[in-house]
Amino acid sequence: MQCHAAVTQIKLPAGWTFAALIAGLALGWLLSETAASATALAIAGPVGSVWLRALQMTIVPLVAALLVTGITQMVATARAGPVARRTLLTFFIILFAGTLFAAFATPALLEVFPIPGRAEAALAAESATAQPVPGIGEFIESLVADNVIAAAAETAMLPLVVFFVALGAAISRLEGVQKDVMLRLFEAIGQTMLIIIGWVLRVAPIGVFALAVSVGLASGGGAFAALGHYILIISGLGLVILLAGFLLGILASRRGPIGFTRALVPSLAVAISTQSSLASLPAMLQSCRLLGVRETTADFVLPLAVALFRATGPVMNLGVAIYVAKLTGVELTPQLMAVGIAVALVTTIGSVSLPGAISFITAIGPIALAMGVPIEPLAILVAVEMLPDIMRTLGNVVMDVAVTATVDRNKPRGPDPSASSGRANISTRT
Repeated sequence: MQCHAAVTQIKLPAGWTFAALIAGLALGWLLSETAASATALAIAGPVGSVWLRALQMTIVPLVAALLVTGITQMVATARAGPVARRTLLTFFIILFAGTLFAAFATPALLEVFPIPGRAEAALAAESATAQPVPGIGEFIESLVADNVIAAAAETAMLPLVVFFVALGAAISRLEGVQKDVMLRLFEAIGQTMLIIIGWVLRVAPIGVFALAVSVGLASGGGAFAALGHYILIISGLGLVILLAGFLLGILASRRGPIGFTRALVPSLAVAISTQSSLASLPAMLQSCRLLGVRETTADFVLPLAVALFRATGPVMNLGVAIYVAKLTGVELTPQLMAVGIAVALVTTIGSVSLPGAISFITAIGPIALAMGVPIEPLAILVAVEMLPDIMRTLGNVVMDVAVTATVDRNKPRGPDPSASSGRANISTRT
């Protein structure tokens, strides 16, 4: 799916968005104790709300499109041969372990390093009321929607995820023209939604400024400390994955820390400058050659990793959802944590490997909604995502190369049916 191409034609004003965030918080802080505060809130509130709703309206159709195409691609890959299945199993083990880590580590970090200032109470007041926690019986019943249209209207993400995963699996069983038509339909929907997101993000400085004014009016200077705290906590989760990737790569390549790091330099340079693992793919192929990875392995595993495996995705996305839950006072029971882990793992299949500002809300929104966590604070956090997103990309790139070296080390010598088709026609939808 070529949905990344159309979006990357739109230049995203990341620097202006960050500046608008700072300016909005500062203005709100200055006006918070003045007679003009009510007027400022009356103007900024609706503007920010409209911009947030414009982002929210793309969540369900984009998740549907990317889950369906991701599931069909994963099923096709699993049929390619034993090496492909071992690669997918390696992906899953790393993603599952990382997501479990985030589920336990994020609440622990927030207990040790609590969110500072008045921002916690302010953001909780500004957010929508959290969804009630269902009992175990209601939870089981909620897994399957009797009316998927009604579920979409209510943004009931858990039954929607179940439905679209089943739909993707069913489409993978179709043959010929029917399968091609269905896949093209969902690919087109996904591409269209990403174009709309690109349009909405072009006016992000206006929307973020309005939202930031509202937050500044409520929290004063506490929001600045909270945003810095958020960046450190979420980037720290990504750093753990990056270090784990280095350890795995050193063991798999048998090159030692210095040799593995030298081979990664081209990939890391591109990753920092582009914040996209897709754009880093040619450099990652070069890194694998420097590590002595067989070309057939690299040509198969790396594009597959870029398409389906984003090691930092479920870890940092779940971490953000837990952070917002803490901000808004949502109590996360073990049941809700389990839901978050499951949705984070499934939706990473359909996430897009583009700069985080494009996919931030559509990637984290489904997790938060499934856990009953309000998503309004995400519209503020997206303005600083360019900083954690660097860690996301670095962690993904390091882990992609490390997994490729691991698969190559464990692959038997001789003909490899999984890699015989070169890059296995991996979709570039990411």
